[in-house]
Order: sequence, then structure tokens, then C-alpha cells
Amino acid sequence: MSKPERTLVLIKPDALQRNLLGEIVGRFERKGLKIIGMKMMQLGDLVVTEHYAHHQDKPFFGGLKAFMQSSPIVAIVLEGVEAISAVRLLVGPTKGSTADAGSIRGDLSMSTQANLVHASDSPEAAEKEVWRFFNTDEIFAYKKVDYEFIYGSDEK
Repeated sequence: MSKPERTLVLIKPDALQRNLLGEIVGRFERKGLKIIGMKMMQLGDLVVTEHYAHHQDKPFFGGLKAFMQSSPIVAIVLEGVEAISAVRLLVGPTKGSTADAGSIRGDLSMSTQANLVHASDSPEAAEKEVWRFFNTDEIFAYKKVDYEFIYGSDEK
């Protein structure tokens, strides 16, 4: 039996500008992932700098920061068995032009920066990132009625 994982997805400014929010959220829902938190927000300097701290010394950081602050983003917390790897597979690799067809980036993106979404890449990153964007009262525990039809009895 597997314990459900939580992961963070950020739907980036390019997705909102291109009217792809519903398409992207729908892919996560159709996969069977449970949305336990969702909100639209404008990112401030501190959050962007903290979130992309690993890129701070790179020449593209200024452009990345400006891009992520160019319009609101939608932050989502998803939950499910092996949710982190499932979301990473749905999202596809960073560079949209080389991502596999069928993935969000492969179907809808051509860019490395304007690649529609950010997704946590590990359990440790997911834990930090969820709490970077959400407070405890913004995460919801509830029974999902389709749960019995998404997982086999040995996976719950």
C-alpha cells in the first residue's frame, strides 16, 4: 500500500496569457490526481527569488524573474499515489520543443522559459514548495468520490 504524495504545480504567466489554464488543470484531473489547494496570485520579489534561488547566479535569472512576475500565476497542490512522478510525466521535460507529444509541454509549448508549468521534482522539493506558496488553511482534506475507481485495492 502506498501513501499519497503531495506536489506543487505552478501554472505560469504564459499559460494564463494563452488561455490554457483549463486545459492544463483538466489533464491533472483526468489523470486522477486530487486537487487539495488552488489559488491565483501575483508573485513578489522574495517568493520568486527564493523559488528560483538555484538559478540566481545564472545570466537568465533576471529574465526569468521578470517573466514570472509579468502576470499572475495559479498555484496548485495535487495529491495522489506517486503524484510527483505522475505530474512530472504529464508535464514533460523543461524544453517544450523537445518534450514528448502527449505531455503538457510537448503538446503546448516550444520554449524552455515559457514552458507553461513548474512541477516539484522530488519529495523534498515538493514539501518546501507547497509551504512556500500555501498556508495550512489553504490545503483541504476531503474524500473524493472517484477514489475507488482510480487505484487498485493494493495501491490505496
